[in-house]
Amino acid sequence: MTVNALMPREAVPALNVALTTGGEFDLTKSDAENFTLVVFYRGLHCPICAMYLAELERLAADYAERGVNIIAVSSDEEDRANDMAEKIKANDVKVGYGLSLKNAREWGLYISTSRGMTSIGIEEPALFSEPGVFLVKPDGTLFYGSTQTMPFARPPFKDLLGAIDFSLANDYPARGEYAGEV
Repeated sequence: MTVNALMPREAVPALNVALTTGGEFDLTKSDAENFTLVVFYRGLHCPICAMYLAELERLAADYAERGVNIIAVSSDEEDRANDMAEKIKANDVKVGYGLSLKNAREWGLYISTSRGMTSIGIEEPALFSEPGVFLVKPDGTLFYGSTQTMPFARPPFKDLLGAIDFSLANDYPARGEYAGEV
């Protein structure tokens, strides 16, 4: 099986997941003024994910000021997603769960197999997706995307705020859109 690479300026795959606060998140119904920030995380077993998402929660108001809605998503089941939401003190970051691995692949995410118990004493799921960060425009097209094979060295959310500011101020287009012969 090959990994799918999303193309800037093209429609992103569907994303419809349950939320820890109840109800569902459907990307096609996002009312974001400028972008929806979709953050795929590995799951409750990942201590780096918890630190990363806690930082996002601290910056959530800054994203909201820029017309950006936020969703953090994993393939965890409801109980583990609730534990993560509690751990990061999610208030402004919506936490979605139940992402199918098929849907994760459609988003171009890498899939890992369990290595057992993690350093924080939580069992990894048999299969789970690795991280990805995406900015999706209100028309459902990809503006920015980053996928990783490891939990380390993710795009800093503070830096992403600066990139959003620059992009909005300069009407900067999504880049990497060329798919022709090279």
